[in-house]
Amino acid sequence: MTSTPRVDGICATSRLLPFKPQDVFAAFADANCLARWWGPDGFCNTFEQFEFRPQGRWTFVMHGPDGTNYPNENRFLETSPEKIVIQHVNAPHFTLTVTLADENSHTRLHWHQAFDDAQVAASIWHIIEPSNEQNLDRLHAVLARAG
Repeated sequence: MTSTPRVDGICATSRLLPFKPQDVFAAFADANCLARWWGPDGFCNTFEQFEFRPQGRWTFVMHGPDGTNYPNENRFLETSPEKIVIQHVNAPHFTLTVTLADENSHTRLHWHQAFDDAQVAASIWHIIEPSNEQNLDRLHAVLARAG
């Protein structure tokens, strides 16, 4: 696992997961599975619309552990087994590119979050960095339970 803050509005992390790429991809493609792991620790989700296809909409409410609701609107730009690209339509505006590569029946996942405004990214880096890592920890836990 590596995570790097950048001054150009890019927040990136990568991790080697001990699961096959098709299993990791399925955890993104299945709305019920994705709802279980998407977001940082203590958060849960209510999906309103989930169209996992290019130009498909994904709207949901992320519920914080303190009861705060965070509406999210996204558009899938790419949904291939090797690359998933998600455009976050509401603020903060960013594009998330997730690549999945096979490494000896494990998956090298790269998470590349490109913010439209580098200053916004810098101002919330202290939230983004641990949240993204927790998100991937939750993905790992869901896949481990499924296996």
